[in-house]
Parts: sequence; structure tokens; C-alpha cells
Amino acid sequence: MDFLNGIDVSLFYFINKSLANPACDTVMPFITEVKHWYIFYIFFILWLLIKGGARGRVLVVLLLIFVFAADQSSNYLKEILGRLRPCKTLPNVNLLVGCAGSFSLPSNHAVNNFGVAFLISAFFSKFRGVAYSVALLIGLSRVFVGVHYPFDILVGAFYGVILAYIILYLFRLINRKVKFV
Repeated sequence: MDFLNGIDVSLFYFINKSLANPACDTVMPFITEVKHWYIFYIFFILWLLIKGGARGRVLVVLLLIFVFAADQSSNYLKEILGRLRPCKTLPNVNLLVGCAGSFSLPSNHAVNNFGVAFLISAFFSKFRGVAYSVALLIGLSRVFVGVHYPFDILVGAFYGVILAYIILYLFRLINRKVKFV
């Protein structure tokens, strides 16, 4: 476990300190803030509802179910795992945003964005590259700004995809007549 923790801390410092530069120090705090994505989310949901047909409307419902389940279960996991954020435990962190009071494992940003990317990919494969790129960028931004370890992002991504898969599987099980997913 010490070996993995050492890798995690080394990767954290590489991303947080070695990659630091004025451009990224300005852009990454913007990317990491969920409020800055609201307008994109609204337009994407509207597009799904208006232009996405039945597939888009089903995806919106599953996304809402997923985000609710992910948010609740991730917060519960954080309390159980109790891993402190790097900005609370490590010296010389390049902290570009406030250090939240909650625990860090898993990263809710990673859980939500990778799970959403999985669901979007399942319904609209043409958006797969963009969806996963956005999820990866947001995940990396959390390390870059100093509030998560890389393994928090990795575990969050894995958990988000698994949870999204379970929700999609249950939807297909309940609604077998839907052939497009």
C-alpha cells in the first residue's frame, strides 16, 4: 500500500507542480468549477430532448438517475474511505482553488463525468471521444488545482463507469423493447 501511495503522491506532484504554468494556472481552475459547465449541460440536455428523439429523451432520464445515484453513493463512499485531500496533508501544494472540507476518494467530478461519458457513448457513439475527453480534462484539472490525488480520479472514473453500466443494464432489463441501446 505504501508503494501505491508513493506512486500516487509522485504523480500528484508531477501534475500539480511540474506541469504548472501561467496558462494552465488560469485555465484549470475555470475547467474544474462545475458552475462553468452549466450552460453546456443545459444546451446539451435541450439538444437531447429536442433533436435526440426517443433515444435522447431516454438518455436524459438515465443521466438524471445516474447523477443522483452517483452523487449520493460517492459522498457515502468518501465518508467510509476517509481519505484526506492532498491540500490537507501534503506540503507545498500548488492550491489554485479552495480546499474542500470533504474527503477526496473517490472524486465526485470523476465519478459523474466518466459515468456521463459512458452513458452518452452508449446512446450516441459519435460523441464518445468528446465525452471522454471532457471527463479526462475535468479529472486532470482536479489534480492540477491541488484538491485530488490521481488515484482519486482513477477510482472515481472506474466507479462512475461501473455505476452507469449498472443503471444502463437495469434499464435494458426492465425495458427490453427498446432496441437502440
